[in-house]
Amino acid sequence: MPLYRDEAIVLRTHKLGEADRIVTVLSRRLGKLRVVGKGVRRTRSRFGARLEPGMHIDLQCYEGRTLDTVTQVETMDPWGEAIARDYPAWTAATAVLETCDRLTEEREPALQQYLLLAGALRSLAHREHDPGLVLDAYLLRAMAIGGYAPSFHDCAKCGAPGPHRAFHVAAGGAVCPVCRAPGSTAPHPDTLRLLAALLAGDWALADDADPRQRREGSGLTAAFLQWHLERGIRSLRMVER
Repeated sequence: MPLYRDEAIVLRTHKLGEADRIVTVLSRRLGKLRVVGKGVRRTRSRFGARLEPGMHIDLQCYEGRTLDTVTQVETMDPWGEAIARDYPAWTAATAVLETCDRLTEEREPALQQYLLLAGALRSLAHREHDPGLVLDAYLLRAMAIGGYAPSFHDCAKCGAPGPHRAFHVAAGGAVCPVCRAPGSTAPHPDTLRLLAALLAGDWALADDADPRQRREGSGLTAAFLQWHLERGIRSLRMVER
C-alpha cells in the first residue's frame, strides 16, 4: 500500500467499531484528512493518546480504498494535553477546532488555515493571552482567510471611509448611515477598535481592552461567524464569556 507522511493537527475523533476511531486531522501539506486509528481505544494502544483533539503530530498513513489507516504517530507538540488542564482554554480550543473543521474541505490544501490553527492552539497552551481573545482573533482571521473578511472601519457595502458606528452582520461589518439596514447594531467604538486589533494582530491594544468591550466584541464575532457559515458552532455555547 502507498505510504505518505505529513505534519498534522487533530481536529476531532469518533468511534469506529469496538476499538478503532476515525480521526479527522488538518495536515500541513494535504489539507483535511479522515483516517482510521486501529485499536486506539484499547488501554494498551501505542498511540491512542497522540490522536486526541488539539495534538500536533507527525503522522504516517497508508492509503486505503475508502479511508486511510494510521501506521505511525509521533508527538510534535502536546498542545491538547496542556490545554485540557485549563477549562477556559479548553472550551476556546474546542470552538477553534470545530470552526476549522467547518471552514476546510477534505483533501484540499489549506496551509494558511493550518498555520493559523497552530498559532491559536500554541497561544492557548502557553497561556499567552486571554483565551476569549485568542478565540475571537482566530475566528476573525479564519473567516478572512475563507473569504469573509469583516470591516470594522470603512463601510462594508459602499466603501465610504470610516469610522462608522453601525454594524450589520449580513452586510459584512461596519456600515455608513446611507447603507445602514434594519437590524444593525451600534456597538461601542472601542469594541470595533478591539475587533480590528484582533484581526490585525495588535495584541498590545487587545490585551488592554475593557472587559465590557471584550464581551460585546465576542458577541459580534460569534454572530458574524455563524451568519456567514449558515450554521451554528455548537462549541461556542460552552465558552465562558
